[in-house]
Amino acid sequence: MEIAYWIVAGVLAVFYLYSGAMKIARNRTQLKTMMKWVETAPMPAVKLIGILEVLAAIGLILPPLTGIAPWLALAAAIGLVLVQIGAIILHLARKEARQLGLNVALLVLAVVAVWLATVWL
Repeated sequence: MEIAYWIVAGVLAVFYLYSGAMKIARNRTQLKTMMKWVETAPMPAVKLIGILEVLAAIGLILPPLTGIAPWLALAAAIGLVLVQIGAIILHLARKEARQLGLNVALLVLAVVAVWLATVWL
C-alpha cells in the first residue's frame, strides 16, 4: 500500500504544484486561456484555491516522508477531494460537462489517496 500511495501522491502532488503555482503567479488574462471559469471568479478566490492546492501537494508528500504528523497526508487528500467536488459543481453550473474528464480523474485519484493515506494512521 505504501508504494501505491507514493505513486498516487506523487502524481497528484506534481499536478497540484503546477496548477496551484499557476493560479498564484498568473493574472486573470493569462489564466483564462487555460481555465475559462477564471473569467467570472473573483481573483482572490482563484489565488486562494492555488494556495490550497500547493499546500495540499506539500501535505501529501512532506509529512509521510519526514514522519512528522503523517496524518496530514490524509487531511491533504480529503482537501483535494473537496477541491474536485467544487470544481465539478462549478463546471456543471457553467454547463461545461465536456470539461469534467480531468476533474473526475483527479477526484478518483484523490479518493484513492484518501484510502491509501490511512496507512500512515
